[in-house]
Amino acid sequence: MRGKGAAALAGLLGTVLVLTACGGGSSDGGSDAGDASAKGPFTFVTGKDNSGTMPYIADEWNKAHPDEKVTIKQQSDSADQQLSDLQQHFQSKDKNYDVVTVDVVWTAEFAAKGWLVPLKDDYALDQAALLPATVDAATYNGTQYAAPYASDGGLLYYRKDLVKKAPTTWDELIAACDGKTTKGTIKGSKPGCYAGQLAKYEGLTVNAAEAINATGGTIVSEDGKSATVDSAQATTGLDFLVNGFKDGYIPKEALGFKETESLNAFSAGQLMFMRNWPYAAAILSGESSKVADKYGIAPLPGPDGHGASSLGGHSVAISQYSDTKGSALEFLKFMQSEEVQRNDLTVGTLAPVLSSLYTDEALVKEFTYLPDLLKSIESAVPRPVTPFYPAVTQAIQTNAYAAMQGDTTSAEALKNMAAAINSAAAGG
Repeated sequence: MRGKGAAALAGLLGTVLVLTACGGGSSDGGSDAGDASAKGPFTFVTGKDNSGTMPYIADEWNKAHPDEKVTIKQQSDSADQQLSDLQQHFQSKDKNYDVVTVDVVWTAEFAAKGWLVPLKDDYALDQAALLPATVDAATYNGTQYAAPYASDGGLLYYRKDLVKKAPTTWDELIAACDGKTTKGTIKGSKPGCYAGQLAKYEGLTVNAAEAINATGGTIVSEDGKSATVDSAQATTGLDFLVNGFKDGYIPKEALGFKETESLNAFSAGQLMFMRNWPYAAAILSGESSKVADKYGIAPLPGPDGHGASSLGGHSVAISQYSDTKGSALEFLKFMQSEEVQRNDLTVGTLAPVLSSLYTDEALVKEFTYLPDLLKSIESAVPRPVTPFYPAVTQAIQTNAYAAMQGDTTSAEALKNMAAAINSAAAGG
């Protein structure tokens, strides 16, 4: 697939990549600070370009805007480090962080602290062509603060040579592994059964939230200021992961799996089922994959039918401290344009935010999983929307991991998780 080649190119790029001959940040070229018509060169700060899409974005924008060139500054590929970098630069009111990439779970915190320009009045965008879930994820307290440009939904990757059709329930998934997998490890004579991203990091928050939401559980209240996770429904959901290690349908190695480790195991033929994001398809279809012609993609299973994916994805937002908000606003529109969205999908296998691309015949023929991905995104549940997100995700990771290790029960882990979330909300 084209995405693989582009990703390889991206791997050659440094941590900080200047993609324009014009090195100006906003402090050099800006004017009329605070004015939605203020134009000039500006900087776009984003995570490491593993998708290989940034050269196209820089080239196309700069060709059309020679007096408003963009400098793309790439951060590391660690979400935690990206967040810390943005927090530090916002706190110092850095005028050179004009446009920033915002993970869907950061929107509430950044908005609550006044770091982003609200996208209303002179900054309002027409979002009618976008998937509603992506716009909701960029909205806080009824106001949109960021422009979605890439969505994401969890998918089930399965071995078509081992199972005739994808399971729709957890019980079907477990039963399908009977006799065809090695229990408890990926290093046996047969592949392991199932794995997601279960190391103690943000990916565990995603996987745990999906399990809890699939059974009707919730993690925080609608206002994001109190825990609701200490419930029977949440216990049933978390038990799917905890019991997986007890009963062996999740291999012990999965306790160290992030996206790359789980993808490597599935690609090597060491897993029958894997939960991962859409980008995995480009790598699984590559020459180094042992399952290139043996895998299928389906919606995530759940307790009584298809489950609930956590909504992933990224938006672009304008810093309150930018001196070139006018150029930044036009850049947000450019990132949502069909030309950029189509390139993001075909080069980087990034999930589009434009609804029309999911029914484009040529794209569906090339990316056959698009209809299932659309279902995943449309039914996805946002991770906890709260201005205390860093503390909330830490509480989820710490306590879910303890339960999966067998150090505590699911019920006790959720009780502790709720206490930690409430403490964070109270300023503890």
